[in-house]
Amino acid sequence: MNKNAESRARRLFAGVNSSLSRTDPEFVEIISNFSQDETANANILTEKERMLCILAALLGCQGMGEFQNMLHAALNIGVDPVAIKETIYQATAYLGIGRTCDFLIAANGIMEQHGVRLPLAPQASTNEETRFERGLAKQVELFGPDMAKRQTDGPALRRNINRWLADNCFGDYYTRNGLNGQEREMLTFCFLLAQGGCENQLRGHTAGNFGVGNGKENFTVSWSSACHISGIPAA
Repeated sequence: MNKNAESRARRLFAGVNSSLSRTDPEFVEIISNFSQDETANANILTEKERMLCILAALLGCQGMGEFQNMLHAALNIGVDPVAIKETIYQATAYLGIGRTCDFLIAANGIMEQHGVRLPLAPQASTNEETRFERGLAKQVELFGPDMAKRQTDGPALRRNINRWLADNCFGDYYTRNGLNGQEREMLTFCFLLAQGGCENQLRGHTAGNFGVGNGKENFTVSWSSACHISGIPAA
């Protein structure tokens, strides 16, 4: 492992034990040099943004073991537990509770190991009366006025889905505190890219990223910095 990767890994993974260091030292060296030096130093993201993008990609590809390692790392360097929890909550709208529940349970255990008191402070900003209206407003803000037309002009068989997209995906999740709009769009793209098979959604959220002010360089770096998670072909 080169000196840059070794120094960074020592800081991130203090207290994390991996059997791969014993059984597969060459593999660990390759991965560490690439993820903790080459890709880590080739971006303009903050440490928080980079770590959240990596956690988002691990949620998307269902990489539980590495998610746990990287969650320890994120907490070791001071990433806000609220931002981490919000990343998992946000993922539920795109990956489903079947994929995120075990990650949430694992995250709770790791946070408690790090002395984080649960539950965290509430972050909701909507209620049953406002979630649809606020969610639809957020859709229109990100993707344009056509989103509102889908509630009335869309195919009848899609109307339930369109409403759930507004009130649940956007009203229940996107409107929460703890992450800003730029971060939520950045992470959503990472969920979808790592999940695979979501090309139409990726196109929409490319526009969404630009709409919230994630410039081309920031946007590209956000998902390419996690390419060691989802694989270079996905990038």
